[in-house]
Amino acid sequence: MVATDNFQKTAEAARFNLAAYLKERQKLCETALDLAIPVVYPEKIYDAMRYSLLAGGKRVRPILCLATCEMIGGTIEMAMPTACAVEMIHTMSLIHDDLPAMDNDDYRRGKLTNHKVYGEDIAILAGDGLLALAFEFVATQTPQNVPRDQVLQVIARLGRALGAAGLVGGQVVDLDSEGKSDISLETLNFIHNHKTAALLEACVVCGGILAGASAENIQKLTRYSQNIGLAFQIIDDILDITATQEQLGKTAGKDLTAEKVTYPSLWGIEESRSKAQQLVESACTELASFGEKALPLQAIAHYIVSRNH
Repeated sequence: MVATDNFQKTAEAARFNLAAYLKERQKLCETALDLAIPVVYPEKIYDAMRYSLLAGGKRVRPILCLATCEMIGGTIEMAMPTACAVEMIHTMSLIHDDLPAMDNDDYRRGKLTNHKVYGEDIAILAGDGLLALAFEFVATQTPQNVPRDQVLQVIARLGRALGAAGLVGGQVVDLDSEGKSDISLETLNFIHNHKTAALLEACVVCGGILAGASAENIQKLTRYSQNIGLAFQIIDDILDITATQEQLGKTAGKDLTAEKVTYPSLWGIEESRSKAQQLVESACTELASFGEKALPLQAIAHYIVSRNH
């Protein structure tokens, strides 16, 4: 029976055209993000915000938000403002992460980083501008057919995922851990559950909240997203070792140079790949009760461990 179930799942996944799905959703997100930030006075700050926000990227986070909302029974229109917001928050984190005081990188998505084009002062402010706009955008642009208490829950979730209880806290421990060879697996998991997985979790869970997901389904979405979040980071660690700068769009080998403890440094590359695959399989199992509606989220989970950049 188990073998039959696995065969059916594989057959369903094969019928689902992920490449076409991602291309279509990416185009929708790009259009919405472009419209979200018109250039007005003072033009410099809007140009800087748009430079990084519209610099390309896979748009995995906003697509996860849209896909979850649809799976639960909502619409793209209900979730698009939040999808844009999570990409604004993510872009802010990249701008600030690339600064000399943080990870100090010159390239992101194959282009010069924000501070290399606009200077450190404007780069910091561009990140701040995107962060503020993200919350304003959810509050003012979410359609009126979404209950206001659900919008409020989304704003609270995004704030928690971003702050000291989420991304910021993970970044602090990451910075404190550089150059130390005795970092435990527990600490490494803390860093990436907060620095990477927290925002991915918010993308998924907020999509569910907007569509009115039950408490039980929110738990399933939480477990799904935590698993893919950690898998995402494990693959990132592997790619930092195995991929070229051209493939990554940013400097390769940064973790080794910064003497960071990573999953491959603890487990080796093959075991790390195996752990990531296990996490993805666990994530997909969480969505089994949604049937074919879960195919996009399950396919994206598998894409996370098969990507090469």
